[in-house]
Amino acid sequence: MTAPDGPGPDLTGPTSDEGAGGGESTLTVVVALGANLLIAIAKSVAAVVTGAASMVAEAAHSWADTGNEVFLLVAQRKAEREPDESHPLGYGREVYVWSLFAAIGLFAVGAGVSVTHGITELANPEPATDFAVAYVVLAIAFVLEGVSFLQANRQARAAAQRRDMDLLPHVLRTSDPTVRAVFFEDAAALVGIVIAAAGIAAHQITGSAVPDAIGSILVGVLLGVVAVVLIERNRRFLVGEVADDRVWDAALTTLLAQPEIARVTELRLELVGARRVLVTGAVDLQGEPTETAAAHALAVLERRVAALPGVVGALLSLSEPEEPSLTPRLAAG
Repeated sequence: MTAPDGPGPDLTGPTSDEGAGGGESTLTVVVALGANLLIAIAKSVAAVVTGAASMVAEAAHSWADTGNEVFLLVAQRKAEREPDESHPLGYGREVYVWSLFAAIGLFAVGAGVSVTHGITELANPEPATDFAVAYVVLAIAFVLEGVSFLQANRQARAAAQRRDMDLLPHVLRTSDPTVRAVFFEDAAALVGIVIAAAGIAAHQITGSAVPDAIGSILVGVLLGVVAVVLIERNRRFLVGEVADDRVWDAALTTLLAQPEIARVTELRLELVGARRVLVTGAVDLQGEPTETAAAHALAVLERRVAALPGVVGALLSLSEPEEPSLTPRLAAG
């Protein structure tokens, strides 16, 4: 059960790069916010000038992303509040609530506006103009989105390497929703820009607004898929998701290393925020301690475990004699 800044897997699934704090995650969100705000303004101007449906979709996409980054910053701030009497485990799950709002906003604003405008354009096509403006704005947007994506990718890739995982499984699994949101939103933004450019180019070449309208719809569908993935991941963390096997094995190893513990028969690590877990389990103590001595030993163990980085609380009970001992999952597999 190593600390987030130590070697190997930490208690919450992310690696030391994520555990180095919300600092790097905040930087990732701030970079994305700045890039998306500039892009949203530029795309909105280009949408008005050109009248291209795909550009309207891209403007809606960027404004949705900008709003999402604000939600993510609020999420981090609220989740960092210290525990109190009403929330003894802290406010870690706030990060999933606000990240869920961000994902719903992406679906409603980004996907909804893009698809609706594309369908309207198919029904009542209007010719676009000033195609050069659209290409220049999309090129600049691609560069800015690329900068933001590289920051999110760098943070996620370093974390994935420490966990000995591929990048995409790590991004899907990490308990830090801000990294996941920025990574997927920026990736979708880069793909969306390519789709929009293709639709506008086809509009210019053929003189028909249909490819442009289809491009708008495709951008909306892309955003919808990303939003659904983000909504589902945040939902699962909100209702209670356990840490992965690497973290579970590390926790078991740490408990077995305690001099008071003879064996562990039950262990659960529930994620209650980004890089935060609640540890519950049942242990068999060394020797045959009296009821008072056993109660004291369990209390000492709970305080010791709860003091570890990444742990917000620990609840340990005594094992039933007939319960089997736990062994590392990955080693057993």
